[in-house]
Amino acid sequence: MTRKPLSDVIEELKSKYPEIEVSEQGYLTVPVDTLVQLMRDLKENYGFNFLSNVTAADYLDYFETVYDVSVVGEPDTIHIKTRVDRHNPVVPSMVPIWGGAIWQEREVYDLMGITFKDHPDLRRILLDDDWQDHPLRKDYQYEGGRE
Repeated sequence: MTRKPLSDVIEELKSKYPEIEVSEQGYLTVPVDTLVQLMRDLKENYGFNFLSNVTAADYLDYFETVYDVSVVGEPDTIHIKTRVDRHNPVVPSMVPIWGGAIWQEREVYDLMGITFKDHPDLRRILLDDDWQDHPLRKDYQYEGGRE
């Protein structure tokens, strides 16, 4: 299969999804309600077959989830971001599209408190089950330490 240049893929995606914002760095920012459709489209119609990273950032007013998808054996990577309400941080799980998201989404949930709707096993992965709060949030206050 001959692949289109990444710039052509991004232009097509902008036409298909007019709500996409493209930054100067090439990041695609999509609304939460477009995320699943876009991700499925990237995999099924554009050959992006590897979800290499799921992470999140805290901007105090909102969170962003960030996804990096690529084609195995090729240099092209698309970075997708979606803004998440800080007071109701819920995004759809990518596990039905990319099974490898299962561990990465658990890590983001554990450390940032973002819930991945329809995740098959959403629970803490790094911290104890009884740990309070999410330590990578900017407003997290650690109470403890050495005596």
